Amino acid sequence: MTSADLGLLSAGHAGSAVAAATGDEAFLQALLDAEAALTRAWASLAGGGFPVPEQAGLWVTEAARAERFDLPSLVLRAREGGNPVIPLVADLTAAVGDRAAPYVHLGATSQDIMDTALMLVAHRALGAVLSDLARTAGALAVLAAEHRDTPMPGRTLTQHAVPTTFGLKAAGWRALALDAHDRLLAVRRSLPAQLGGAAGTMAAFSAISEGPATSAVPPGSPGPAVVEVPESSKSSKGSGGSEGAGGSEGSAGPGGGPAGVGPSLVAGFARETGLAEPVLPWHVLRTPVADLGGALAFTAGALGKMAADVLVLSRTEIGEVSEAAGGGSSAMPHKSNPVRATWIAAAARRAPALAAVLYGSLAAEDERPSGAWHAEWQTLRDLLRLVGGAARDAADLVEGLRVDRERMRANLDLTGGLIVSERLAAALTPVLGKERARALLAGASPGQGLKEALEQAVGDRLALDDLLDPTHYLGSAPALVDRALRRTPGETP
Repeated sequence: MTSADLGLLSAGHAGSAVAAATGDEAFLQALLDAEAALTRAWASLAGGGFPVPEQAGLWVTEAARAERFDLPSLVLRAREGGNPVIPLVADLTAAVGDRAAPYVHLGATSQDIMDTALMLVAHRALGAVLSDLARTAGALAVLAAEHRDTPMPGRTLTQHAVPTTFGLKAAGWRALALDAHDRLLAVRRSLPAQLGGAAGTMAAFSAISEGPATSAVPPGSPGPAVVEVPESSKSSKGSGGSEGAGGSEGSAGPGGGPAGVGPSLVAGFARETGLAEPVLPWHVLRTPVADLGGALAFTAGALGKMAADVLVLSRTEIGEVSEAAGGGSSAMPHKSNPVRATWIAAAARRAPALAAVLYGSLAAEDERPSGAWHAEWQTLRDLLRLVGGAARDAADLVEGLRVDRERMRANLDLTGGLIVSERLAAALTPVLGKERARALLAGASPGQGLKEALEQAVGDRLALDDLLDPTHYLGSAPALVDRALRRTPGETP
């Protein structure tokens, strides 16, 4: 039997684009992409007399393909050094051969590669999440417009409150989906590369640039190879073209200077990965991971609100909405369970605890912590997967959601008119006085002749048929729908 985690107990993300983008092979490829980007960044400085030839970047990039590496072996050997980068560097060095071996992992520390890979994986996974959130928002816009004036019971603390419209409810769900989309987009644009060397000082980069150890292609090595750089590794593409790269004003260019080669190398590394250029090495400054965790947890909760509403409204005794294709039961053939909403709700319950782990890792000691950094890896992957599955399910759910107008209208009448008691109180107070009006309404029971009681109290002084019609007490709900639908993705509400 295999020991691989295929998602048997977490099928909410199974088969999603994010599941594929966060798998072990995807992480391995991200680690290799980071290593190849580092060599290319060094090679990009060659014009200033730096010791890494341009061909080295091509050689390492060509070798850095996940399918060429023994993933199970890497996993087992990762335990020895505390991270998978150490055995991977050994394997990549062997894979590139003598001609490029001196240029692998040049001056970097394991955390540089691991953190950069985490950001690459997150950047790639968020592309799918953002796409599904856009789908969700688009489908909700259609629902909100279609049901702008569709009346239904508003509910507070599980009880009927006042009438609302389904369009307003859908517009609210859309607002949350857009909030999530915009937060994740902003975080994605700011995801940074990591390159600081052993303790964040970049000292090794200057030492390497000034030394003779890698000044030429090793003796006996073949000449420059013609290698096609994969699209995913080209600096013009990167991991998706991050727009949040920071500047490096004041840094020394090739040849050294007060800042050394480090800042220039970091700028090149960021360009090669497509990630943002950090102002400082962030080995123990975990803002990027905490911000990402917070935005992911918010997204899970925002979609969870919609799922919670769908779960309530699809109850048999309410029946106002239903999923297009529900799930069955092993024991009860008649059931059609709201499975997509259930998976989203499950993700919303798990995500906050995972985000808490990432926030806890902010308290990282020294220049590299023992345990805090390590706790982030699987946690972030789980969080990306949960949100990726929830976003996929949310889009599918909303695009196929069935809305029962007749059931909504019938449910409005369950209290025999008491659902508009707020309106009745306002109308009765000038006629009966505040205390008598409230006492009359508080003493009424659903279905117990409210209209007759009101007729006895006020006679024909009020238009009771109009006052008791719940469809005539929707307030500004339709106008609020119109207002909400003017918002587009990326626009501050």
